[in-house]
Amino acid sequence: MENYLRDIQDIKKMMDRSSQFLSLSGMAGIMAGIYALAGALLANAVIERHAGEYIIIESYTFLRIAAIAAAVLVLSVATAFFLSAAKAKRNGETLWTSASRRLAINFLIPLVTGGIFAVLLIRDRHFGLIVPVTLIFYGLSCLNASKYTVRDVRYLGVTVILIGLLSTAYPGYGLEFWALGFGICHIVYGAMMYYKYDRK
Repeated sequence: MENYLRDIQDIKKMMDRSSQFLSLSGMAGIMAGIYALAGALLANAVIERHAGEYIIIESYTFLRIAAIAAAVLVLSVATAFFLSAAKAKRNGETLWTSASRRLAINFLIPLVTGGIFAVLLIRDRHFGLIVPVTLIFYGLSCLNASKYTVRDVRYLGVTVILIGLLSTAYPGYGLEFWALGFGICHIVYGAMMYYKYDRK
């Protein structure tokens, strides 16, 4: 009877591993948070340097802020890819599996939707909604993808959604909320994931 129960537990673990992508790197989350905080500081320096200037899409200030945001995104994605690939290799696993494909698809659907929505808001000069929209849709992306990876991603998503809603209520602190959601939260949850799953 004891061997039978042990076999059932082993089968359950195998099924969980085949349906979940477990090579997500906690260190990648920490690095993404550091990139976001650095980006927020740079964006704040740009804004302060051009204080009093009305920011429009064609302005040099807006283009610099957009370039900073793009750099943070590219660095975060590249770091997540390389560190997760390294973790998968250490664990003797393949990075691109059916589980990781489902994770990517479920993550990208809300993210791309939010990105398009943000671009439309920028086009119509609704700059005050950019931070809430990016936070909320990123949180929804994490929440939607969390069923294919570790549970901590779900909690990260819920936290970022709540921060996005708060930033809607307090529109004058967009950059601070952006740093909190994309910076501090990534560092905290990345550190939790690193200590729970990566340190072996």
